[in-house]
This record gives sequence, C-alpha cells and structure tokens, in this order.
Amino acid sequence: MTTLASTPALVDVPPSTSINTILRERVARSGEAVLIERRETPSGPWLPVTARAFEDEVFGLARGLVARGINPGDRVAIMSRTRYEWTLLDFAIWAVGAVPVPVYETSSAEQVQWICSDAGVRLLFAESAQHADVVGRVRHNLPLLEEILVVDDGALTDLRGLGAHLPALAVTERRDAVRRDDVATIIYTSGSTGRPKGAELTHGNFVHLVMNAVIGVPELLRAPGARTLLFLPLAHVFARFVELAVIGSPAAVLAHSPDVKNLVADLGSFRPTFLLAVPRVFEKVYNSAEQKAGSGLKRRVFHWASAVAGRYSRALDADSVSAGLRLQHALADRLVFSALRTAMGGSLQWAVSGGAPLGERLGHFYRGIGITILEGYGLTETTAPTSVNLPGRTIIGTVGPPLFGTAIQIAEDGEILLGGPHIFRGYHNQPELTAEALAGGWFHTGDLGSLDAHGYLRITGRKKEIIVTAGGKNVAPAVLEDRVRAHPLVSQVVVVGDQRPFIGALVTLDAEMLPGWCRTHGLPQLTVAEAREHPAVLEALDRAVNHANEAVSKAESVRKISVLDIDFTEANGYLTPSIKVKRAAVIADFADTIDALYGGPATPTAPTTGSLRAVGR
Repeated sequence: MTTLASTPALVDVPPSTSINTILRERVARSGEAVLIERRETPSGPWLPVTARAFEDEVFGLARGLVARGINPGDRVAIMSRTRYEWTLLDFAIWAVGAVPVPVYETSSAEQVQWICSDAGVRLLFAESAQHADVVGRVRHNLPLLEEILVVDDGALTDLRGLGAHLPALAVTERRDAVRRDDVATIIYTSGSTGRPKGAELTHGNFVHLVMNAVIGVPELLRAPGARTLLFLPLAHVFARFVELAVIGSPAAVLAHSPDVKNLVADLGSFRPTFLLAVPRVFEKVYNSAEQKAGSGLKRRVFHWASAVAGRYSRALDADSVSAGLRLQHALADRLVFSALRTAMGGSLQWAVSGGAPLGERLGHFYRGIGITILEGYGLTETTAPTSVNLPGRTIIGTVGPPLFGTAIQIAEDGEILLGGPHIFRGYHNQPELTAEALAGGWFHTGDLGSLDAHGYLRITGRKKEIIVTAGGKNVAPAVLEDRVRAHPLVSQVVVVGDQRPFIGALVTLDAEMLPGWCRTHGLPQLTVAEAREHPAVLEALDRAVNHANEAVSKAESVRKISVLDIDFTEANGYLTPSIKVKRAAVIADFADTIDALYGGPATPTAPTTGSLRAVGR
C-alpha cells in the first residue's frame, strides 16, 4: 500500500510576494473589468464592481485604518456574515500590514471574549448592532479592544472620511512592505474537541495555494465567464481561500450571499459556474428534489432518473457508456436533471466540496446530472485544501491527490501527515501544541486515511474518535454516520459504543424535511416528538442504518439507535459554526440516553448480537 504521495508545485512564491500582490496584479491585468458583483438589498440587482474600483475602496478604508492608528501586525477582528464588506475589510487590513481575525457571526459572547483576548484584538468590525451587543457583553474583559465599529451603522463611510486627508503613499508603503512569511490572519478552529486554537496562517500559505490553483485548475478559475457565489462563512478558511483564488484569477467574478434562506434565489439570479459547499448542502438539494417529486409516478420517475445518473457516472469511469444508457440519460435529463441544474443557477458545472465526506452515491448522482463535485480535504492549519480531485483526474469516493506543491504521508497508525508551503506557522500563544502538531517536519492532522495506488487519499475517521468496543474492536464512526445522515429524515448522527458490547447511535430528526417526508409517505403531519416514536419513521431509520451497515463488518455495525427529541444545533452548543458535531459534549450530556441504549452503564462484557431496533430517547 502506498504511504507517501506528493505533487510538484507549478509555481513558487517569491519572498516579496503577499496577498496584496494578488489584488495589485489583478488590477494591472484587468483593472476596468468586473471583479465583484454586489447587492445593496437582498432582492436588488447585481451591481458590477471593477477591479480598480474595488482597489480604490480598499485604499479608502486602509487610509482610515492608518488614521485610526492601526499599525503593522495589529489584530483587527471581523464579526459578520459573508458579504461584500468582509472582502473589502480583509484587503484593507492586509494593505496596512495588519492581521484580520475572523469571528463567526453566530459566536457567543464567551467565544468572542476568548478569540479577541487570545489574539490581542485592538479593533473589531461588527456587522450589526446585535453583533456589537454580543461583543459589548464581554468588553470589560477585553482591555486591548479599543473600539467596536458597526458596519450597518455607517462605520466604513466614517472610516473613509477619517483617512481622506492622507495620501495614497501612506498605504502603498505599508502594502509593499508586507512579505510572504508575515502572518496574514489568525483563524480559530471551530472547537469541536475543546477551546478554539488560533492557527497563524501566513501570506505565503495563501498565495502558494492561490497561484498554483489558478494555473492548475483552469476549468474553474480561468474559464471564460467563470463566476462563483460565496455563501459559506468567511470566518472559515475554506471560504477565505476561495475569496482569494477568485481575485487571483485572470477574470473570474465573485459575489456574496449572506443569508442561506435566499440562496436558491441568489443562485438563480447570479448563475455561478462553480460553487463551494459542504456535503450537507448537496444532501439537502437531493432530498428536497426527492420530496418535491411527491408520490406515485413522479416519485418513481425521480428514483429511476437518480439510478440512471449513478450508472452513467460509473460508466464514465469505466469509459463504457452504452448507447442504451445514453438514451436513458438523455430522457432523464429532460424529465429531471435539467430542472435540478436550473435550481442551482443553470450554469453550474463544477462544485468543490469539503468539511466532511460527500459519499460515492451523491458524487456519482451529481456528476450524472452534469455537475461534477470535486471533493477535497484540508484543515484550518493547511490553509484549506491540501488534496482535491481535479477535472479530468477525479476518483469519486476519494478526496483526490495532493494539491500542487503538497505532500501526504500515512503514518504506521494510519494518521494522515501533511507537508508543504501551505502548512500553518503554528498555534497562537501555544508553543507546546505547535511543537506537537508539527513534529518531525510534518503536520499531524489527527485524521486517519489511506492512499491508493494512484496517490489518491481516502479519509476513514479521526484518531480521537475511534471507538473501542468491549470486545476490543476498533470502529471509526465517520463511515456509519455519513451514510445514515444521507437519509432525508436524519439531521445528525453520533455513533457510540466505547467499552460497550456493540455499536449504537444517537440520531436526530430533520424538522425541515419531516413534513414533506410524511406527506409523500401518506402520514399525517408529525411533530419531531411524535415522529421519533412513530412505527413508520422508526422502520425507515432501521432501513437507513441497515444500508449504512453494508459498508462495515458485522462487528462494526450499528445494532441499536436512540432517536432524540431535539436536534444538535450551534445554538444549543452541540454543533460548531462549521456544522461539526461536538461529540464529547453530546456523549457527556446524553450519558443517560446512551446507558439506556445498552441497558445500563458501561461494564466489561463480551460482544453481543441481535437485530437492529430504533427506540426513542
């Protein structure tokens, strides 16, 4: 089995290069061409912003930051949804040599306090008065925080006015002094396993990935008319990388969608050619389409078309698409696929998925309908992508080969180790954790995986999440959880069974999908509390778990589940802002539920067998 894979860089980053170089070169190439399209109201027209006009706005804000007393290296926080002003602030802060610190707009006061205190934030931009109020609750514990500026209250206009008297030279001298190895941002991990850690990412980390991606993935970033709509939080490294990649491209256009409730309408009006998303988005689109098909003939047609999409995609892999399958695919396209593509804007050809496994079923389905999802893998500490499937070099079910200039090694215990110019500098204020994570010249991810003969990476789980049953069987929960979560009724899954006689799972229901599922299955409208005990729902969940069990051995299979009467959300503390379950919190708070699943607390017992049964909490 292959244990090491690497891909050579297509271009190296000179020491004098920074993120500022990316914008400067885009303006030099195509200053009067459109760089960004923005909306002033949620349903208003998309207004073009040229590269030169964007740079002028950046300079106006940067002069204001200089007048405000922000110095090179100072930390400036941004707490906002994904919107045009975030991108403006990012580049203005970089232009004066300062360091933007992103804060999720859903963060609690306690989380804001930790991030701003640990990073030493001097100035904070809050999107709204509500965000400012969250910060205000803990401001007495933030002696370094000098001011909170509210974007919706005209803070950017005021900032421009503050620096209007300064010459452009006040900015250009600072901008040009920023170097490749300077810290560009401190991004705090989402904290699924404890208090967030601040990953220090350099200008070179980002620029290396951007410069290589622009050359190496021309189908997305260099194609005529290339455009993307950014809706994932810009507080997350993945969205931040795409923001920079678009600006670093020859002519691609960027737009922002701050509210996912308007995403479908925004996709329809903006018509992106490529998209960045997480697997949950693709699951929701598929499940919603299935529900809209209703029952009877339309539902049968949808399932037939879905099967055709999967067979067509797999036949493409084998280079053996028969004439009969081509005819079926053409018919399915007219009946089903074209409507799905229209719902995603009509021009979408490519999507990049990360953050969690997508699954082969969805990968083949979307490619079969004409939208190829390029699944990739990366972490905050790797500045987002470290491996990704590429157009023409895709193996569905993997997260692709190492990206240009990066390397992957599989340790003896299966841990994924990563190397390359995209690896972070270290954890802010945590030298011991940094030394542990960067031991031996490799970044130790804590993830488990394998490399196939082609050097493509497969993710199998997290080292810290490995479950050891009472019988000594090691079980990686991710495979089971991802498969069960694909069912339209399911919102979240947490597989349990550490020191238990068999594997079990906690399941939460998707309240948004429940009404449509009930309607298409001839059931009355059920509340979550009613559904979790309804025989038809429990039977459907049993089938979903049995399907998941097909991917693992009998000893690893889920034998029993408990359906909870709540969902895991960011608001109740069980999800991170990047939609990862806080497993430790769930297991601690639902200890009684887990004990009930097994008939009592954990005791050393031999593995048991038995039929699956879904039960209430």
